[in-house]
Amino acid sequence: MLLEKIETLLNEVQQAKASNAEEIEQLRLKYLSKKGEVNELMAEFRNVAKDQKKTVGIKINELKKTAQDKINQLREQLETQEAQSDDIDLTRTAYPVELGTRHPLTIVKNEIIDIFSRMGFTLFQGPEVDDDKHVFTMLNFAADHPARDMQDTFFIERSDPNDVTKNVLLRSHTSGDEAHYMETHEPPIRVLCPGRVYRNEAISARAHCFFHQVEGLYVDKGVGFTDLKQVLLTFAREMFGPDTKIRLRPSYFPFTEPSAEMDISCNICGGKGCGFCKHTGWVEILGCGMVDPHDLAACGIDPDVYTGYAFGMGVERIANLKYRVSDLRMFSENDTRFLREFESAY
Repeated sequence: MLLEKIETLLNEVQQAKASNAEEIEQLRLKYLSKKGEVNELMAEFRNVAKDQKKTVGIKINELKKTAQDKINQLREQLETQEAQSDDIDLTRTAYPVELGTRHPLTIVKNEIIDIFSRMGFTLFQGPEVDDDKHVFTMLNFAADHPARDMQDTFFIERSDPNDVTKNVLLRSHTSGDEAHYMETHEPPIRVLCPGRVYRNEAISARAHCFFHQVEGLYVDKGVGFTDLKQVLLTFAREMFGPDTKIRLRPSYFPFTEPSAEMDISCNICGGKGCGFCKHTGWVEILGCGMVDPHDLAACGIDPDVYTGYAFGMGVERIANLKYRVSDLRMFSENDTRFLREFESAY
């Protein structure tokens, strides 16, 4: 009686068909699962007479192997049919992947780096967590300079006011990177230092507690202010267009002398005057100047032999001018609707 049941199931398995993966899985469950036909036969096998156990056992194993082979065959046939179908793209990933885009600040930073790289500047990135020595002291900041105050700088450790190397802080400008570089390299030096900086400021549409800067430094024999002006003019025209004009206004920075602020002709109104440039026709974009001899000496460079210039700009400021983003907070809020607007910007 059991042998007849096994033969019936063998014929059934051999004639089984399936048109999709779900039907194949149903066949597997019917014959090979814990509650399937083969396991039920094994339960009945215990009651088979001893003289028939060998014959029945061989038949049950044959049924199990036949069922497994049949299911494997049906799976292979289904895979072959899908591979030959014109509706299937085998190069496509198994799940939809939505690609991101470069952040607008990254786009602008890379463009700045590319422009100055073509003028011979190499790239250097210093530490975001630095010490008072490199951020302030070596750059000619007075001991009582407001920038050292807790209201402006994020100090991590300020244990010994007399030992500036023990005052650990989040850098408030990337000029400290230039001090690191001059301390470890001999002139000629032509280096660009991009990075994130931190200042203890109230967050608003026009200010943030962190932002990004790019600073440049050139030190060699015979470097003059005219060299600085020509480099900045070239940068302005590469970044904002060939008709861009620049002007330099006297200013003050502890680490440069003489110092200047650089304006460009408003790229929105073409210098005619508009609300963005406050109807002056000019927009400030960076600070610059000749490296103070004190800074060179502090970094082990002889100021009687070498001179140099330095400049620094905010990446957010340049991004505002290029893309007219009025609220700085949008750059750090990760709103995908805002970020998707820059998909074609690179």
